[in-house]
Amino acid sequence: MANKIETVSDGSLAHEAGLRAGDELISINGHTIADEIDLLFYSNEPEFSMLMSRRGKLFERTINKADGTYLGIELKSFKISTCKNRCIFCFVNQLPKGLRKTLYVKDEDYRLSFLYGSYITLTNLSDADKQRIVAQRLSPLYISVHSTNEEIRKRLIGNAKAGDVLKEIQFLTKNKIKLHAQIVLCPGYNDGTDLEHTIMDLKKFYPHLSSIAVVPVGLTAHGNKKLNPVTKEDAAGALSIIEAFQKKFLKKYGERIVYAADELFLKGELPFPPLSDYGELPQKENGVGMVPEFLHRAERFKKLKRIPKTPVSMFTGMSFYPYLKKFTQKLNKKTGMDLRVVPVENQFFGTTVTVTGLLTGRDIMRAFMGQIRPDEVIFIPDVTLRDGQNMFLDDTTTDFIGEALSVKTKIVESSFEGLIKALEELD
Repeated sequence: MANKIETVSDGSLAHEAGLRAGDELISINGHTIADEIDLLFYSNEPEFSMLMSRRGKLFERTINKADGTYLGIELKSFKISTCKNRCIFCFVNQLPKGLRKTLYVKDEDYRLSFLYGSYITLTNLSDADKQRIVAQRLSPLYISVHSTNEEIRKRLIGNAKAGDVLKEIQFLTKNKIKLHAQIVLCPGYNDGTDLEHTIMDLKKFYPHLSSIAVVPVGLTAHGNKKLNPVTKEDAAGALSIIEAFQKKFLKKYGERIVYAADELFLKGELPFPPLSDYGELPQKENGVGMVPEFLHRAERFKKLKRIPKTPVSMFTGMSFYPYLKKFTQKLNKKTGMDLRVVPVENQFFGTTVTVTGLLTGRDIMRAFMGQIRPDEVIFIPDVTLRDGQNMFLDDTTTDFIGEALSVKTKIVESSFEGLIKALEELD
């Protein structure tokens, strides 16, 4: 089946070869192209032949990468495989009604795991999927394990027909596919002894299963009322287990292997370990090591290359607010600039949701109402927005916020370096 080309970049190898948006890519060197992974895999040669179709007529083009390395085409998005599980903590099931349809899509696609780091349960892999993963070396993959006790796992993911996750992991690691695993900690289900057993079972697949993240369950005001949130005592108990394993693993393997999400330290009201304890931050996008990395960078920060004269406001979720406020106060004192941070309480999903990435446009506007300063700019962290767009989870946009508050807005990368760059480039 042909795959339609969405875009062709000007000046790229594909553009020079005469390919255009709307053309259909049938095969590369005789291999059928089903999606962008096939494109990446089969075009990774110094020279290759592409069979194309344009308005029903076939034509062929030979690409020589000696003339450049950028092929320059993007294919139309592939149809995503969806999740058949009914996880008791599923975030999609905790969304209120009336949001855009794409937010309710529950993906369970190994291709998205490889391309974008999304987590999969391995419950819908066909034999053909597994053979393709091995043949094309689709690694690393990110997997949701939660528990290696079959009965507990089936209850957690709401799928009585779920197979043995350890057998799936064994197959992948035996074929040298690198994996990163997560455990969503649900009090009363997979904490305590079960957490210990799960970590021990997963450790057996090291080094191909190279990291394990323990993340507290996130519950919104619209979610499962029967599921208990992670309390201060729950967090402290989980951290004690994790730290005990880290000591053993570090001594035996030279790596800690298992890591706690930042939110566990916040919930447990315990200090963060030094950044060096997180290795290469293998699960930073899963909220593991983000705060310690920010604190590490902030502690060693010397000075801005240029100090903006424009007053700047930032916002953050309630959990990160104390850390960001402390840094902004220090920066203001050192530079004389006018920088403030506004805490935003999450009314949309419920006040128990305290992370920045789940803030909505309306809650942000509510926090700023009545306190906008003349000529100020509001920095909007990109983690609050849909990828590549300026839209929040509640469908409001950065433009709408700017107009409603009569203020300028600027989207900034959600990292310490992103913040500093945005400040230095502001004026």
